[in-house]
Amino acid sequence: MRFTKLHALGNDFLVIFGDAPAGLPPADLARKICDRHTGAGADGLLLISLKDRDESRVGFRIFNVDGTEAEISGNGLRCAAAFLYHHKEVQAPRMLFETTAGERACHLLESSGDRFLLRLEMGTPRFSSEAIPFDDGSFHERIVDYPLNIQQRVFAITCVNVGNPHCDIFVERFFPARIVWNQVGQEIESHPFFPNRTNVEFIRVINRQEIEVLFWERGVGETLSSGSGSCAAAVASILKGLTDRKVKVWTSMGSLTVDWEDDKIFQSGPAEVVFNGDYLT
Repeated sequence: MRFTKLHALGNDFLVIFGDAPAGLPPADLARKICDRHTGAGADGLLLISLKDRDESRVGFRIFNVDGTEAEISGNGLRCAAAFLYHHKEVQAPRMLFETTAGERACHLLESSGDRFLLRLEMGTPRFSSEAIPFDDGSFHERIVDYPLNIQQRVFAITCVNVGNPHCDIFVERFFPARIVWNQVGQEIESHPFFPNRTNVEFIRVINRQEIEVLFWERGVGETLSSGSGSCAAAVASILKGLTDRKVKVWTSMGSLTVDWEDDKIFQSGPAEVVFNGDYLT
């Protein structure tokens, strides 16, 4: 089975063009092929297919390394677009992805060799407790600086849904030890108030145009970057009045830009093809 590995600022994916092999459910395939010791290794598996070549309409599914299917992934969508351009399956500068979170348009800004810069429409952010979803027994129109108890500490969390659920924590400085924020992220991901679990971002505001973020991804764990997480972090920063509506998000391996224009979010960032391979199922 042919696959291609790509990454977006270190958040890596394996792409299969078409369906998973017959008799091997996608969740099982994701757990096997994404294992970093016994498989090819990645944060997730992308299954993409051309629904309409003339209109550059693309089917998109994403499975995390633990086998769970996610609604959407900003980095994953950019990697899927880079795959299609790299393999010349799509020629138009714009393509439209069909995801379980809805349709998402992607535009090619520039390319150089195996590296592509893309602008992705990420939809309209939602804030109510029903939309996140977040359930503490009460309805919340917005969840901003909600006091959540974790590890005998209270964290002020801000929640947003950008096609998938996110929980954002603002810090003045990052925890000195990685194990600390990993433990906090892991506990919040599976906190009973989040019935569908949640992604977690730790945000340090640099100035009104820039933030720095660490990511704990639902179904994956620590990731070097996250497209949807960057959008959620930027939206949370804007919502709290800490930044302007165009934000550069610094990750462990570089930056991407998030714009909140009217009701929609857009992100612009890189995706890079790493290698092609054969997986012996």
